[in-house]
Amino acid sequence: MDAPGGGSLAILRGIDLQVNAGEALAILGASGSGKSTLLGLLAGLDQPSSGEVSLLERPLQELDEDQRARLRLGRVGFVFQSFQLMPGMTALENVRLPLQLTGQADAQVQAERLLRDVGLRDRMSHLPQQLSGGEQQRVAIARAFAGPPRVLFADEPTGNLDSNTGEQVEQLLFDLRDQFGTTLALVTHEQRLADRCDRVVRLDAGQLDA
Repeated sequence: MDAPGGGSLAILRGIDLQVNAGEALAILGASGSGKSTLLGLLAGLDQPSSGEVSLLERPLQELDEDQRARLRLGRVGFVFQSFQLMPGMTALENVRLPLQLTGQADAQVQAERLLRDVGLRDRMSHLPQQLSGGEQQRVAIARAFAGPPRVLFADEPTGNLDSNTGEQVEQLLFDLRDQFGTTLALVTHEQRLADRCDRVVRLDAGQLDA
């Protein structure tokens, strides 16, 4: 990354990390330590300036942007702090969309089941702006587990929620992870959430803290 005045800015340095199939990994660190950057690299949303990243046993440096998108489709889910729902689509349409993109014949049925699983049976026809923050994050989680994915990346999934709602969303995330056997890699600053994971790594100024 270019730095002001020329030169380059190294956000991450010397990272050697493997996320094992089926595990829940928490990435902890202070603000600005590179947590979200690392998650973006693991998911193939960003490309490293050096080094190698593999996702689902595919070296990402060998794939162009379209190929990386095809690799993720139906296999990788995302949950963001800011929800990232389509504002003009209902809760049901938001969850149904990735299923339709992968050609699922029963996309409607699967989307309805996922929304029932996250406690939104009576909110399926609501637009995101008609839902509370916790409800929007439940929709985002239901959408992320559509498929279901082999890997789910979550970036501060409870960061915009109050404590009680955050705990509910956290429980939901792990319930679905256990149900589907999905590998979970999440960025968080909350120790309570990290403690629920199988393994915790910490970033300090762009380096893994052993």
